[in-house]
Amino acid sequence: MSFQDLGLSPKLLSALADAGFTTPTSVQVAAIPKALAGSDLMVSAQTGSGKTAAFMLPALNRIAQNADRGVGVQVLVLTPTRELAMQVTDATIAYGKNLSDLRTATIVGGMPYGAQLKALSRRIDVLVATPGRLLDHLQAGRVKLSTVHTLVLDEADRMLDMGFIEDIETIVGRLPKERQTLLFSATLDGNIAKLGATLMNNPERLELAGQKEKHSNITQSLYYADDLSHKLQLLDHVLRDAALDQAIVFTSTKRGADDLADRLSEQGFSAAALHGDMNQRQRTRTLTMLQRGALKILVATDVAARGIDVQGISHAVNFDLPMQAEDYVHRIGRTGRAGRSGLAFTLATHSERHKIRRIESFTGQTIDAQTIPGLEPKRSARPSSDRPGGKPFNKRSGPSRGGFGGGRPAFGGNGGGYEGRGKPAARPSFNARPEGAGGGYRGDRPEGGSRPERSEGFRAERSEGFRADAPRPSFGFRGDGDRPARPHGAAPAGAPRGPKPAFGKREGAPAKRFGKPAHAERRD
Repeated sequence: MSFQDLGLSPKLLSALADAGFTTPTSVQVAAIPKALAGSDLMVSAQTGSGKTAAFMLPALNRIAQNADRGVGVQVLVLTPTRELAMQVTDATIAYGKNLSDLRTATIVGGMPYGAQLKALSRRIDVLVATPGRLLDHLQAGRVKLSTVHTLVLDEADRMLDMGFIEDIETIVGRLPKERQTLLFSATLDGNIAKLGATLMNNPERLELAGQKEKHSNITQSLYYADDLSHKLQLLDHVLRDAALDQAIVFTSTKRGADDLADRLSEQGFSAAALHGDMNQRQRTRTLTMLQRGALKILVATDVAARGIDVQGISHAVNFDLPMQAEDYVHRIGRTGRAGRSGLAFTLATHSERHKIRRIESFTGQTIDAQTIPGLEPKRSARPSSDRPGGKPFNKRSGPSRGGFGGGRPAFGGNGGGYEGRGKPAARPSFNARPEGAGGGYRGDRPEGGSRPERSEGFRAERSEGFRADAPRPSFGFRGDGDRPARPHGAAPAGAPRGPKPAFGKREGAPAKRFGKPAHAERRD
């Protein structure tokens, strides 16, 4: 089937031909005829499947048939992020270049109000916006939406995840009831189904993103890492692949993106970060460099990467695992665009096996675990419980904390106690305190007192349990064979119970020293 078979305007067909689009994708074949017929649609489609054209071409087709262009905003597209809004705007301009005097405006956060006020003071045919900033202008009376005939909710699931539901409901309340609504989402259940029932009129459901059919053109690989240092070595190996054109590396935190981008730059890679704390000028400059090929590696968070459509991205790397299994699909979809093949790599610690299983369950695909010669992980998912001195490690692989960047996960989440959610795991047991730590637990020190690589600026949380002016807490010292029983006040096995002797009153016992207990002096 060709675009000519879908019933589009000749002007749109000419623009598509000029842009090199000759064959519609499956989502376009399914959605465009129904949208041209005026139906409300709820569509689930994988990222990179051509869904922008699936909703924008029917909307522009309706504008092309409408001779009166001075009525006001006719098409409103709501997106979760600035980058996705920019992408939709660029596609709209390309598809509608043969429509006489088509005017498009973009209203997003992070951009100066002056330029937006100027755009809103003129006639607008297609308005692409993020909900928060549009609501600001709407409540200030700077934009009217009473003439909208087509509403598009692009990546509606992400907008709900970001807390835009109330903004969306307020905006939709200003739209005409007689309108067409097109909703696109990764899934159509749960809150998305409720939203569709509330905002749409007998919508047709098109579920084109069957989980087992996702990303057949992307080769997915999984590498297990023992700790942060091991993970960085694996990342270095992946990024030095001779077949790499451009890569996008995902972290779970903004600071983690900055740290990793800095580290890669120091190692000679052309790398930069992209995240929500950057202003629009910085984000636009970074994306422009990426699109022009001046930037080799982009280190990004999930939200910032939504909507990035750069065909030169050959590798997608999950340095930190995503919070939601669904985000994994969006991440790897940044490669393999427009039918090209792509490579997706996931770096996980042994403690994150359950997250890998959730991703596999969501996608219906098994991610093959592989090894790199010379960089194989330890065979055991957990370290031995024995270490010099008879004291066990914490129940995690490697040191209890890793990386750098005081109080935040190193590059997001890693095997050092963080699990990619942007918050620390449970505080370690006092049993895992290294020998000779004295007045407090130092979670950043692995066995032997050495620090993880690049730990500058890291300050481990200190326990308040060991103070020189307070008695030593008793938890964790049970004398049950895991470690020696406490030397003071402990009765021999089988001895009759009796009153406890006071500290310092036992025969032959050393003088009481609260600041430095006797058992802390041992160096076994």
